Amino acid sequence: MTEAKKILVVHAHPEPRSLTTALAGFAVEHLRATGHEVRVSDLYAMKWKTVVDADDFPDHDPEERLSVMDASEQATHAGRLTPDVAAEQEKLLWSDAVILQFPLWWFSVPAILKGWFDRVLSRGFAYGPSVAPPYGEESPLAGRRALISVTAGAREPAFSDRGAHGRLADVLHPIQHGVFWFTGMRPLQPFAVCNTYEIPPERYEALTRAFAERLDGLFTEEPVPFRHLDRDYDHSLRLLPGRETPGTSGLDLHVAAR
Repeated sequence: MTEAKKILVVHAHPEPRSLTTALAGFAVEHLRATGHEVRVSDLYAMKWKTVVDADDFPDHDPEERLSVMDASEQATHAGRLTPDVAAEQEKLLWSDAVILQFPLWWFSVPAILKGWFDRVLSRGFAYGPSVAPPYGEESPLAGRRALISVTAGAREPAFSDRGAHGRLADVLHPIQHGVFWFTGMRPLQPFAVCNTYEIPPERYEALTRAFAERLDGLFTEEPVPFRHLDRDYDHSLRLLPGRETPGTSGLDLHVAAR
């Protein structure tokens, strides 16, 4: 029997009857049926506050210039973040894995999910010199598995090296590398559903079977082998000469050969 783990599902779609919501619900049911503990952050249902502003830092003097990074770190260390942010941070610390379920909007996450990143991954909690170096294995979130489950209206060939939208790996790089790996989490290859305007029942059944396989591999799949800051980059965060895998370029430079 699979060892029970703790999994946080962060869901971002405003429509309860959407494919995104259906997949989030499927993930929760499947994971619980296989013995895991699951907690859910349904951002639209929670009416999650999207923007970072002075209201996030109760101790900030309104007469003083707001430096978000400094205020974030001070509030984090003082235990003075707002209750909604503190609750989400507690969920992250509780979890062994995080699943983000969202639609691809304007080649990125919905604003409400970006706001979750901005507010929850505060300096002094998920990153910063008082916590750990970036792209490392020492942060409070280090070692957690991280899976993107994304839906997109475009057909799959559009997300390719010759596709008009570019490779999906490049589109999702800011999340995979810039959010997950930056904070020490271990991202898996995304689960992507394209051409979402055409989902007859038989296709949905096939999608859920494929999704179940990915969920079952959440703790056994090999993570994306992003390079490590301490041994692959110079002080300017440039990849050291000779570290690249032959034949690679662009963002692939930052992925090591398996």
